[in-house]
Amino acid sequence: MKLSGTQAKKLVKGCVANNRTDQETLYKMFHGDMLRVCYTYLPDKELAREAFNTAFLKVFQSIKNFDAEKGELGGWIRKIMIHTSIDLCRKELKFRQMTDTNDMEDEIFIEPSVLEKLYFEDIISEIRTLPFATQMVFNLYVLDGYSHKEIGEQLDINEATSRWHLSDAKKRLKERLGNLPGERRIKTA
Repeated sequence: MKLSGTQAKKLVKGCVANNRTDQETLYKMFHGDMLRVCYTYLPDKELAREAFNTAFLKVFQSIKNFDAEKGELGGWIRKIMIHTSIDLCRKELKFRQMTDTNDMEDEIFIEPSVLEKLYFEDIISEIRTLPFATQMVFNLYVLDGYSHKEIGEQLDINEATSRWHLSDAKKRLKERLGNLPGERRIKTA
């Protein structure tokens, strides 16, 4: 959700002053979008809710550091959600160090004609079938545009491991999305 600069400043000022009404407004305003961000990174609903709540606590604790000159409030909150989800994932999961990247493909991994027939929920459901580490790398690279170097820094893995996870995700998704039953792939009016 986008706020005008004046609205954001007023809301941030109220949150810094521990005004419960402003804190509740901020929470309700970003609840749905930010919970979806956490679900993207943590398919286990309980872990996603834990990340969301922890992240919002961080938002309220550090809102005094928000600088409207450097970016938009929603983007700042989203970044905290992503980092908190990654931190929780790191605690809960072990990343395998994979260094064999010879099998990587840079080609289009799923035909556009297949994607056009899928519902968003089908795609997300298939992404969630990936191993957690592979899913995390895929989300960071494909959905949020992070580079392999940035992913490596975020997840404390090397770039080759990040590339391997992305390659593995593409391979698995290509297989799974190409083999969905026709009635699930075809949109109906």
